[in-house]
Amino acid sequence: MGQSGMSMAVLGSGSKGNAALVRCGSTHILVDAGFSAKQLVLRMNALGVSPEQLDAILITHEHSDHAQGVDVLLRQRSIPVFANALTREALSHKMKSTITWKVFHSGQEFSIGDLMVNSFRIPHDAAEPVGFIITGGSSRLSMVSDVGHVTNLMRESLKGSGGLYIEANYDHALLEMDTKRPWATKQRIVSRHGHLSNSQTADLLAEIACEKLKIVMLSHLSSDCNSPDIASQAVSNSLERCGFDQVDVFCAHQDEPSHWIDIPITCNESA
Repeated sequence: MGQSGMSMAVLGSGSKGNAALVRCGSTHILVDAGFSAKQLVLRMNALGVSPEQLDAILITHEHSDHAQGVDVLLRQRSIPVFANALTREALSHKMKSTITWKVFHSGQEFSIGDLMVNSFRIPHDAAEPVGFIITGGSSRLSMVSDVGHVTNLMRESLKGSGGLYIEANYDHALLEMDTKRPWATKQRIVSRHGHLSNSQTADLLAEIACEKLKIVMLSHLSSDCNSPDIASQAVSNSLERCGFDQVDVFCAHQDEPSHWIDIPITCNESA
């Protein structure tokens, strides 16, 4: 493995689009591609990365706010796309480009350059959505996008990471007061295959936090049923109550990339 540690940057996250970069040594991967190809390139360039540097694209699930940019981005580029079989099936008929699919089974571990990736199933209203555990440079990053409720598999998979990227979609009170969304939409959001609330994410972190966890990036915040202050406060308060007051909590934004965030070393052995 390369001398450099692992770091992450979020290109943007929310209901209009989601994508994040992970790098370790000379390896760069894009996790989800939920913006137009133009926006993906602009935001990667802002972080000092060109699409030609990408070793792979990982897709959590087929919804357009996670995968809409794949087709055009790969019109004139050959970058392998990692997805499980049901996600590939849901996406492939929409693709005009020739895609190099790398199909994995949920739960299977595979390597991409200096990174090792494992996936695990999560509940959401998609074909077969997954989260990812990414390890590199003796660091471990867990990434969970849209998820309706916390499962035991999620808890076990997320434990022991130095960095965690996870959604905190809505604040209960703000969602209840919201007048834009019909009742059926609200029911979908709060369902067991919808999205996690701030309090659900805060409770999960209270269950899985350990001394290794130093970075939490909250993603997929609703623009009108949540706010960075409310979400980060809910999570920080929960962690502090458990004695973990040294965890840095960030919120990803929809309209601009984050800075690069170094993922702390969580194991002593050099890989």
